[in-house]
Amino acid sequence: MELEQYFAVIRKWLWLIVACVLVAAVSSYLGTLQMPRIYQAATTVMVGRVLEQPNPSTQDLFLSQQLAQTYADMVRRRPILEGVAEALGLDYVPSAANVSARQVPGTQLLEIAVRDTQPERARAIADIIAYQLILQSPTEAGEERQRRAFVQTQLENLESRIQETQDEIDEGQAMLESANSARAIQQYQANIAALQMKLSNYQSTYASLALTTQGGGVNYISVIEPATTPTVPISPRVGETVMLASAIGLILAVGGAFLIEYLDDTIKTPDDVTRTANLPTLAGIARIEGETYPEKLITVRHPLSPIVETYRLLRTNLQFSSVDKPVHTLVVTSPGPTEGKSVTLANLAVVMAQSGLKVVAVDADLRRPALHKIFSLPNSHGLSDAILQPNPPVGEHLQATEVENLWVLVSGPLPPDAAGLLGSERMGAIIEELKGQMDMVLLDSPPSLVVADAVILGTRVDGVLLVNDVGHTRRSEARQGAEEFRRVRANLLGVVLNRLSRHRGGYYHQSEDDQRKKRRRWRSWPGRGLRR
Repeated sequence: MELEQYFAVIRKWLWLIVACVLVAAVSSYLGTLQMPRIYQAATTVMVGRVLEQPNPSTQDLFLSQQLAQTYADMVRRRPILEGVAEALGLDYVPSAANVSARQVPGTQLLEIAVRDTQPERARAIADIIAYQLILQSPTEAGEERQRRAFVQTQLENLESRIQETQDEIDEGQAMLESANSARAIQQYQANIAALQMKLSNYQSTYASLALTTQGGGVNYISVIEPATTPTVPISPRVGETVMLASAIGLILAVGGAFLIEYLDDTIKTPDDVTRTANLPTLAGIARIEGETYPEKLITVRHPLSPIVETYRLLRTNLQFSSVDKPVHTLVVTSPGPTEGKSVTLANLAVVMAQSGLKVVAVDADLRRPALHKIFSLPNSHGLSDAILQPNPPVGEHLQATEVENLWVLVSGPLPPDAAGLLGSERMGAIIEELKGQMDMVLLDSPPSLVVADAVILGTRVDGVLLVNDVGHTRRSEARQGAEEFRRVRANLLGVVLNRLSRHRGGYYHQSEDDQRKKRRRWRSWPGRGLRR
């Protein structure tokens, strides 16, 4: 399939694609309006006090990260969630599905996220979960907290004593430098030595206490960033949902359109005719408005219609289809019934007669004749009488029409053996006799795949014209119909695509009814004056 054919399929099914996208978008939008709004709050905690140490070790960092992973798993455990329900006075235990914990990669930070339909409740649950983790860790043990407070007090006292002792040493050193007697110098030196020993004891005690404050700091949880009340819901995301639904609708519609085209094996374009039957398309006839047969005779009813120009084009193409051997006798048939062969023959006969040719339209469909209905003629006698009763001659059975130079030989009474009559020598003589009297003999025959009548007639005429109904004639039928005539070596001239719509391959011509409707809509359009 070429790129142009892909675009043709999209243009054909554009209404379906647009409808599917609109339905998907509107449905998803209305659906999201009915969905509850979900809010998410997050609390960030840090496991360990490694950052507070001046020289943290790699082991401390590793242990803190491992503990963070453990606490991340504990967040969704039932003891933690039951503690949250008890602390907040909830009559239910929060679902673990609405709680998640994520360790920030490469750090000791743990992010606890809670989803809830109420933003305030989501924030409270997130904070309480962090508090429950702290309760589950050694962070808030009473003895440890008192011990740490006592050590901190002692450290502060030691800092002041160390500073005071250092000042006394500096003062004694100054007095030693200004001493004049040996006794005074000896006294000052002894005092300075005692102060230095005292300072050394203070510093040693301070270092020991400082180390005790660092002990147990790895398994310690502290809140870094408390949760805030969310203002924007995280679900449903209306814009993203509508866009996703529209995209899915678009994909499904386009896929469905191509699937329909793939499964649709009917003739739709001249390219289909060429690929299937290896025949040229001589004309594409638009759908003719009307319910009854006489209304289908558009070449008489609306001679200025653009559709009539298509029939004139068909007449010209037939004249040039066999330049070396002009066509004077022509069978018009179709692979199946109700494909428009009789209407095509009748309108073609009219335009040929209007060009000055003497034309006779023969209704050789002795099973379901239609030409007498199209031209509003009686069917009391006709072709069947001419075959069974050589006298009077066939000319006596011709009926004139309102179109100059056009006669019709209707079917007459329907015989029990139509194929036998059409294959008789008398039928061949009738065709030759009409050929001698007229410039063009057009024979309407039954469908070629239903009965053998059309194939029999195809061996007796100069050419065969096939009519394919767009969207109705299957490719297999078109191929088989052409092969039936090739098997008997009939002269296949081409195919007429019948009942084309306005979107078919450029062959469409508007009828006068369509033009009148458009003019009527244009006159009633409110913006017509403004556009002028």
